Amino acid sequence: MNILTTLVEKTQEAITKLYGLSDSNISFEQTNSKFDGDLTFVVFPYLKYSKKRPEDTAKEIGDYISEKMEEIKSFNVVKGFLNIEFNDDYWLNVLQNRIDLGIQIPEIGMDKKIVVEYSSPNTNKPLHLGHIRNNVLGYSICQIFDAVGYDVVKNNLVNDRGIHICKSMVAYQKWGNSETPESAGLKGDHLIGKYYVMFDQHYQKEVIDLISKGVDKDDAKEKSPLMVETRNMLQKWENGDQEVISLWKKLNGWVYDGFESTYNRLGVSFDKIYYESDTYLLGKEIVKEGLKSNVFFKKEDGSIWIDLTPEGLDEKIVQRSDGTSVYITQDIGTADLKYQEFEMDKFVYVVGNEQDYHFKVLQLILKRLGKSYADGLYHLSYGMVDLPEGKMKSREGTVVDADELMDEVVSTAKKQTEELGKTDGMSPQELAELYEVLGIGALKYYLLKVDAKKRMMYDPKESIDFQGNTAPFIQYTYTRIASLLRAAEKVDFKLPKVFNPVEKDLIKLISNYPNVITSAANNYNPSEVANAVYELAKTFNKFYHELTILGEQDQNTRSFRITLSNMVGETIKHGFNLLGIQVPERM
Repeated sequence: MNILTTLVEKTQEAITKLYGLSDSNISFEQTNSKFDGDLTFVVFPYLKYSKKRPEDTAKEIGDYISEKMEEIKSFNVVKGFLNIEFNDDYWLNVLQNRIDLGIQIPEIGMDKKIVVEYSSPNTNKPLHLGHIRNNVLGYSICQIFDAVGYDVVKNNLVNDRGIHICKSMVAYQKWGNSETPESAGLKGDHLIGKYYVMFDQHYQKEVIDLISKGVDKDDAKEKSPLMVETRNMLQKWENGDQEVISLWKKLNGWVYDGFESTYNRLGVSFDKIYYESDTYLLGKEIVKEGLKSNVFFKKEDGSIWIDLTPEGLDEKIVQRSDGTSVYITQDIGTADLKYQEFEMDKFVYVVGNEQDYHFKVLQLILKRLGKSYADGLYHLSYGMVDLPEGKMKSREGTVVDADELMDEVVSTAKKQTEELGKTDGMSPQELAELYEVLGIGALKYYLLKVDAKKRMMYDPKESIDFQGNTAPFIQYTYTRIASLLRAAEKVDFKLPKVFNPVEKDLIKLISNYPNVITSAANNYNPSEVANAVYELAKTFNKFYHELTILGEQDQNTRSFRITLSNMVGETIKHGFNLLGIQVPERM
C-alpha cells in the first residue's frame, strides 16, 4: 500500500478514536523547507472537536499514528502543524522502487478522452507573444494529460473568416501590387499582417477626416469608405463570390505556411485542425432546435436570445435579426461537432481570461440544451503577457512578433553561452543547435513557470540567465549530469545505510515527482511541473558542490551518488519533455 494512503488511513483512525469524528477528506502537504519533516498535517479544522490547544491536538494525533506506523522516525509540532518525518529505511525502499521501476505516474486518465483546443489564431496577422503563451501552455497541458493516461486530441480552430480577415484582403487589393511572400522576402503571415496594419492606418485617417467634416465619431467609424468596402467584401464572401473566394484562399494559404513554420520552431503540433470557414454555420441548426424547445426566444426584430438571468448572468444573443450567427453560435456547433467526432469526456479551451464570461455562457447554453457533455467543458483561462514597454496592439503593429522574439532569444542565448565559455569542442552546427535549444527553451520555460491564471511580465534578458529559475540553469544542470555519467563507468552498488541530508532531499524530490504530475493534471497547471524540476535542479547543484561524486574513495558511496545523479537527470528530462522543452547532452 502507498505510504500516503496508509498515513491518511491511520490519521482518520486517530481522529475517530480520539475525537469521535469520521472524516474522509484527510490530506497532507509537503513540509515547509524551514522545518524538519517530510509531510505535514494541519490540525486547525479539528480543534472544535478536540477542544484542546493546536499544539496538544497535533501531539495527540502524532503520538497515535507514529505508534501505528513503523516507517515514521519522528514528528514535531509547530503550532497547529504536525510535521511527520519518515525513517531512512522507508526512503531506501522508495529509492529501490524507483531504480527498479523507473518513473511511475498514476494513470488517473485511463480510458478517458480529452480534447484540448489551443492556438486558435486569426489569419490576418502573424503570431505574437500572447499566442506563444497560449501555444506552449496548450501543448504542455496535453503532454501532462498524456502522461497521466488520457487519450489526448490536440485541436486547433483557425479563425480564417470574418471582418478582420477582409480588412487585410481589402488593403492587399488596394496597395498590394501583386506582392507575394517570395517577392517581398517575408513569411506569408508577416506579409498579410503588414496589410492589416496598413488598413488600420488608412482607416484611422478616413475617420479623422469625416469627424473634421462634422460627422459623429461612431458614425464616422461606420461610414468610412474602407469599412463600407470591407463589409461589402464580407457579404460577397458569404455569398460565394468567386473572385473574393479566390483572393481569400490565396492570402490564407500564405498565412497557413507562415504559421506552420512558427509552430515547427516552437515545437507544438496538432492532431486535428478545424477552420471557422467550415464551422461558422454549424450552430444555426442547434439554435433552431433550441427555439422550438423554448431554450431560446425570439425578439420582435427577429433576433434570437437566451435568458441566463436565473444563473446570475444576462440575456445573450445567439443569432442576429438578419439570420447571421454570432461567435458563440459557432462555438455551440463546434462543441457538438467535437463530441460527435471524439465522444470526449472533457474538452478544454485554452483561451485568455478576457473570455471568461464567454465560456461561462457557452457551458450554461449547452446545459440548457441538454447536452450530456456540457459538464466536461473546461476553460483553461490564462492571464495576459505584458512587456516592460506596455501592452501590445496588433492593428497598430506594436505586438511582439513571435518569430522576431524567437530570433532574439536564440541570439541572446548565443551571446550568453559564448561569454560563459561553454562552447569548447563543439562544431558550428552543434553550436547552432545548442543556441536554438537554449533560446526556445528559455522562452517557453519563462512563460510556463508562472501559474497560467496570473498576468505576467515577460523579460527576454532574464529568461536567458544561466542562474536562477530559468531553463538555461536547468539545462546546464542536466548537461553537468550527462558529463558526469559519461566520465563514470557502469556502476553497481548496495544501498547505503545512512544518507547525507542533501542526498535525502534529492530522493524526496524524486519520489514526489509523480505526485506533482498528477496535481498539475488535476489543476490544469504546468507551472507545478516547471517549479518542481527547478527545485530538483537547484538541490542537485547543492549536492554536486557539497559532496564528492567521481572522486569519492568509497566505491559503494561513489556508485550510489552516480546512480542518484542519473535519476535526477532522468527526472529533469522527463519534466522538460512535459513542458515541450529539449535538454542538450553537451554544453
